[in-house]
Amino acid sequence: MQLRSLAIAPLLMATVLTAPAAARTGPADLLVPGAEHTVSARLTDLTTTGTLLTGHTEQNDWAGLEAPGTKTPSGVPGVQIDGYFPDTSTTNTNHHWNHDSQFVIRLPDHWNGGLVVAGPPGLRRQYANDRIISDQVLAKGYAYAATDKGNTGPEIYKDGDRPGDAILEWHRRVTELTVAARKVADRHYGRSPRFTYAAGLSAGGYLVRWQLEHRPDLYTGGLDWNALTFTPDGGLLATLPPALRNYPRYEKGDRSAQAAMFAAGYPKGSEPQWGWHYDKQWNLLQRVIREELDPDYDGPATPQPGTPPCPAGTGAGCDTDYDFASRPRAVHEAVERISLTGNIRRPLISIQGSLDALTPPAAFGDAYHRMVTSAGRGGLHRYVTVEGGAHTDGLVPLDPDHLRPMLGSFTQALSDLERWTRPTTAS
Repeated sequence: MQLRSLAIAPLLMATVLTAPAAARTGPADLLVPGAEHTVSARLTDLTTTGTLLTGHTEQNDWAGLEAPGTKTPSGVPGVQIDGYFPDTSTTNTNHHWNHDSQFVIRLPDHWNGGLVVAGPPGLRRQYANDRIISDQVLAKGYAYAATDKGNTGPEIYKDGDRPGDAILEWHRRVTELTVAARKVADRHYGRSPRFTYAAGLSAGGYLVRWQLEHRPDLYTGGLDWNALTFTPDGGLLATLPPALRNYPRYEKGDRSAQAAMFAAGYPKGSEPQWGWHYDKQWNLLQRVIREELDPDYDGPATPQPGTPPCPAGTGAGCDTDYDFASRPRAVHEAVERISLTGNIRRPLISIQGSLDALTPPAAFGDAYHRMVTSAGRGGLHRYVTVEGGAHTDGLVPLDPDHLRPMLGSFTQALSDLERWTRPTTAS
């Protein structure tokens, strides 16, 4: 693939803060099987309330994912392990390591016998879920582990040799960390986790679904939130170009453009979010994902993936004009490599915002529920639509009269998953 550069969208990726050296002291490093480098620390609080003070999180990794004023649990003492597995790519500069496949493992002193494993949404790094997942599950007594997916930022397509390789690495890295974290918990607590859940938002939710389809031996169940879903129909490559073509016309008052957006799956009522997504996410993700799966579309000489925001009708190389259905068979095969099947083999709860304008329900949440049912696994899937939910809670200020945070629905769904998979568990 061509080596190219691309600007960064605020909610998908952020600048990196480096923890002070003084914060990197603690107990003797705990062994993480397969890791190339680890640093361990005993902390008085593993939640972001404490780790912000000690330098054991990166605030910009999770900036913008929660609604303003969100309060999360705190006061969970324990041990944190930071490190990385062997890898050849270097997009993750956290801790000045300049090394991908970074991870964090948190081991609370008061352990409930469980483990939650997560990957980040979008193009972010390993601390992205610290507020919305880590704080929540640590407060319930879970050990927690998160990976950066093996490549980060807007040039993931540089990683790997074949179209789809970078995204396939995401799954390998989640599996790798889950196996290692279970062994770490066994050594630290003297017994293996009795239950292990995969959890994630957006691209992180896609990881959950893949793990339950392909590695059910590792998990008790899973919980996804506005999950990205790649299917042979194209996923984002089929839903983003219509938005790029029609939003400029909608902005100019063309009512037929609004109807075209609805026809592409974008929910009625999500219109106040469209301008933000057009400026920050739709074009960026279309170009990054398309370059990863269909690098020949814009030709070998283009200095960056795709033509920067281009009007409909520009022609070859313009991602606004991209038509996945008409692309060569090789492109469809690349998408099939990373596609989900719906054949989950462990219980899964999916929560989907009704006003999600990045992974709209009709094309993503609804579609995956149908896939699960068609695969004969409907009894393992509970699909919950959250009225007023946007793709991330950080978007609530765009339309505060109609959008509502989904974090409470996530924590409720976790309790529901516990009762479902561990019937004697109290809520």
